[in-house]
Amino acid sequence: MEVETFSNPINVDGTVAVLNTLRDLTEHKKLERLEKKVNEEKRKLKEAIEIDRLRSDFFANLSHELRTPLTIIFGTLQLIEREQKEILIKDESLKKRVKTLKQNCYRLLRLINNLIDMTKIDAGYFTVSLKNHDIIPIVEDISLSVVEFAENKGIKIQFDTEIEEKIIACDPDKIERIMLNLLSNAIKFTNPNGNIQINVYDGESDIKIVVKDDGIGIPKEKLDSVFGRFIQVDKSLCRNHEGSGLGLSIAKSFVEMHGGTIKVESEYGNGTEFIIILPITLVEDNMDVIDYEAVAESHVQRVNIEFSDIYS
Repeated sequence: MEVETFSNPINVDGTVAVLNTLRDLTEHKKLERLEKKVNEEKRKLKEAIEIDRLRSDFFANLSHELRTPLTIIFGTLQLIEREQKEILIKDESLKKRVKTLKQNCYRLLRLINNLIDMTKIDAGYFTVSLKNHDIIPIVEDISLSVVEFAENKGIKIQFDTEIEEKIIACDPDKIERIMLNLLSNAIKFTNPNGNIQINVYDGESDIKIVVKDDGIGIPKEKLDSVFGRFIQVDKSLCRNHEGSGLGLSIAKSFVEMHGGTIKVESEYGNGTEFIIILPITLVEDNMDVIDYEAVAESHVQRVNIEFSDIYS
């Protein structure tokens, strides 16, 4: 117990005496400590808000600084293609070089996007915009948008669903990123004359999306690390694709932001199967179903970016 002592001289019947007064300071000290703690928490909150603001500015500046040079290069290439179209048609070697430049610009843009997204995810700064959508046309349109690319590789893509409509809370942009990552991965590891199958199954409380290929498969000892960062199943020098090893990790994060799960099943030499399970939930504060309109140009741009690390 903490106390405070006061001493005062007093006169008692002509005799000088001392009056000692004791005051219990326990509650007072508790209040002082509480006030100090509150002030400290206020200071920490203020610092956290400032750090959050600085982080926001950092992401905005990083995105701008990294993407601006690429935008200039893209613009220059488009200008060359438009103004020098006849020259490019006549000069196949020049046309090929311009195509190589564009593909590598897309590769850089994909890497930049993935690095920024990964940084945001780590910082807890990445969010999904969940709204009520029909998930079936979203998955179907994305799947069909890569058919031509796959056919140029001699690979057949098939889409099938056991249901024609299923409304769930999802972010179409992130669903597109997830699917393109999985399809890109499937095309990378599927040989010419191979097949990729996308199936959608209806569950009682969830929906299952399966992307299955008959490609080279994944060795058993590497299955557990497939969704790790910077992981590449094929590290050979003669592989016909590149990649940072971030795509599947980010896809997994996007699935989990939807409250879902993703897993992989594979046998080396006998193909790979990625299984996404998303909960059937709705956004209660907005029960209206939002129509998903596939924009062809947007799909082409996304495919060019996500598939840029596959050599032509």
